[in-house]
Amino acid sequence: MVLFNLGGPDSPEAVKPFLYNLFNDPAIISVPWPVRPLLARLISSRRAPVAREIYAEIGGRSPLVPLTEEQAETLAAAIGESGEGEAKVFIAMRYWHPMADETARFVKAYGPDEIVLLPLYPQFSTTTTGSSVKDWKRAAQVAGLDVPTRTVCCYPLEEGWIAAQADLLRQAIRKSGEGPVRVLFSAHGLPKKVIASGDPYQWQVEQTSAAVAEAVGADMPEWVVCYQSRVGPLEWIGPSTEDEIARAGADGVGLVVVPIAFVSEHSETLVELDIEYAELAAHKGVASYVRVPAVATHSSFVAGLARVVGEVRGRAAGSVCPNGGRRICPAVHGRCPATQV
Repeated sequence: MVLFNLGGPDSPEAVKPFLYNLFNDPAIISVPWPVRPLLARLISSRRAPVAREIYAEIGGRSPLVPLTEEQAETLAAAIGESGEGEAKVFIAMRYWHPMADETARFVKAYGPDEIVLLPLYPQFSTTTTGSSVKDWKRAAQVAGLDVPTRTVCCYPLEEGWIAAQADLLRQAIRKSGEGPVRVLFSAHGLPKKVIASGDPYQWQVEQTSAAVAEAVGADMPEWVVCYQSRVGPLEWIGPSTEDEIARAGADGVGLVVVPIAFVSEHSETLVELDIEYAELAAHKGVASYVRVPAVATHSSFVAGLARVVGEVRGRAAGSVCPNGGRRICPAVHGRCPATQV
């Protein structure tokens, strides 16, 4: 198995090249070469000082790689205990080490009989899973890695993922006190033009949020889906998390914030949600502010990933939806990669 995630800088010096790799991805900035690398160099140079300050808040580096390694170890153990046979779990980060080329060489040396590509993005987007899969195919070809490969396209409604989120959310609701609260399911935003092109990400985020709310049951407060981390001049999907924080202050309700599209802690949870948005909430007079932790190695989540891997094994090579192989996205989301409707 190969787990995909974004990656993050492992030192202050790595911040600028990490940002360059990010903005040089055609899935992120869709302008042609050679304009894109020039633009990526300009943006990364301008953003690097601010980004270094952000990472300084959490020790000068991203915790994403070590946390993903923990998830890989836990998943390998869970699959071994399930009787599915010997499994080796590798990790491949999209924008910093270990990247696809490095991991493909390691996988080639290991000599697997089959490969399952498993994104740690529960909801599919062309900007995350789509980009990682495309880069992996390139790297595998360079490495001479020609092995039957199944790609998990997404798992926004997987029962273990939903159960883990619901469990952590219930705990946070209890911590929020006696006053009225509102739950914000906060996901990384995308430009509207990406969604308009047929990307299913927003629809899947909304499906996940509704399923978690239903799983919490009678104790579930009112809730809303919102989006964070906007950058650049384009119009982004909304409502924004910042606007929802301000609205909660005006309405006199506390907040419980759920990172509904992230499975690991990183700068967007540890800095943006925990520091910047908490300060905004205090400024806007929000009565209480509780952030739900990422699912990480929650037993239900890991068990769910193991089920997903077991389900896609043996299916035809290609992109597979862990829903009996059936595509779950409506036809309007034409960039969903699952081939069976």
